[in-house]
Amino acid sequence: MSVPTRAEAWSLLTEHMKNENLLRHSLAVEGVMRYMARKAGEDEELWGVVGLLHDIDYEKYPEEHLSHAGEMLREAGVDEVVVRAVLSHGWGICSEVEPETKMEKTLFTIDELTGLVAAAALVRPTKSVLDMAPKSVKKKWKDKAFAAGVDRSIIDKGIEMLGAERGEIIEDTIEGMKLVAEEIGLKGTVD
Repeated sequence: MSVPTRAEAWSLLTEHMKNENLLRHSLAVEGVMRYMARKAGEDEELWGVVGLLHDIDYEKYPEEHLSHAGEMLREAGVDEVVVRAVLSHGWGICSEVEPETKMEKTLFTIDELTGLVAAAALVRPTKSVLDMAPKSVKKKWKDKAFAAGVDRSIIDKGIEMLGAERGEIIEDTIEGMKLVAEEIGLKGTVD
């Protein structure tokens, strides 16, 4: 078993996922994971691949999310460190695998947060993440009707696991998403 290259991970993901919005979400999570890995001096390729593959079974099995991911990844020969990280992002929701490593805790934290950041970007005049400040997301955080599907308690649980501050995690998530703004449809009208 091995950690797939970025190209191998993308090929594996797109074999199981065709939905444009789900692919954009996977790319957003990958971008944030790479940014966070770089910032922490961790393995950017590993973290990026984990971010890219984290929802591999979601399109085919939305009601059984993560029940099939391990098998799909193992059949493709993916290293157990990636499998475990993928499974841990659903801890307490659809998985019993508790995040233990910094990589796993980061994925758990930022998965939902990328959705909130994307939603906040789309209501901006520029429809872009490139000119977004953390205060925009913090303001939307308080409005429970805004992006109501984003479970803020999961994000807070992850932030606590990381021993971080909410503002810092929001800022890091925005910065990571800026790196892939065009790929995830959030470049908007900012040049």
